[in-house]
Amino acid sequence: MNRCVSVGIDGAAESMAAAQWAAREALRRGRPLCLVHGWTWHPHPASSVPAGSTEHEVAVRTLSRAADSVRKAHPGLPVTERLVPDSAVSALLAAATDSDLLVLGSRGLGRVTGFVVGAVSQRVIARSPRPVVLVRAGETAADEHLPAVHGISPDEIGDTPYREVVLGLDTRHPCDELIEFAFAAARQYGTPLHVVHAFRPTAPHTADGRPVPWPEVLAAQERTVSAVLRPWRGKYTDVSVVETVSPERAAGALVQAAREASLVVVGRRAATNHVGAVTHALLHHSPSPVAVVPHA
Repeated sequence: MNRCVSVGIDGAAESMAAAQWAAREALRRGRPLCLVHGWTWHPHPASSVPAGSTEHEVAVRTLSRAADSVRKAHPGLPVTERLVPDSAVSALLAAATDSDLLVLGSRGLGRVTGFVVGAVSQRVIARSPRPVVLVRAGETAADEHLPAVHGISPDEIGDTPYREVVLGLDTRHPCDELIEFAFAAARQYGTPLHVVHAFRPTAPHTADGRPVPWPEVLAAQERTVSAVLRPWRGKYTDVSVVETVSPERAAGALVQAAREASLVVVGRRAATNHVGAVTHALLHHSPSPVAVVPHA
């Protein structure tokens, strides 16, 4: 099946940024793009519905404006429009099932320099059977790339190397779906994969009760990370991998790495229907797009 890249559209500026990011991602993957808008009839339409218009007419115009904008920016990309008479959450979850990934927008950077994640996005991320990428308002093609040399034209931005892809790795639960998504993204972008493993330092002891020296504790963590990644390095021999093992909170380490990333990849246990504390923190504080990958 030729799965598409789907993106949720609601007419807001953040969904347009998500649509443009999704269009670029669809081109990178060689996939069509599907714009999805869910709407429901109400006996008393919201004040945002203009006089003389129906909710359905507003929904049609919302989707058409987004599609026209994407087609103008990417004339060679196959784009379909899906207007779904259902709640936004149900429409997006249904679209995710048939997609490579689902892209959603956020309301941008707030006072704490992070995403403002709406209720719809939170519910979809927690329940989606496929990876979901959250894109902040204001995200542009230039943000995915390393700083361009002075005087470069907008048309030349795509020739500038991509920023690295960052993977948050928990060696206690090294999930294949998550790791493969990150390696594949790094290969697709032609950029290094930066694997970040953070751990809370403890004070292990030897069999005779002596504390294990700190360098040995750190070295053991580094060996574990290398062992987890070894088969993936063998599969993706063209992907350069940088490993960072850090004795700190995972959320803080990932947010720091996200400042120089084109994409940050983290996981979510599919069986729980909620995101973990680290992923939740990253969704609210990352300045870069975040991919949440469900896994067993």
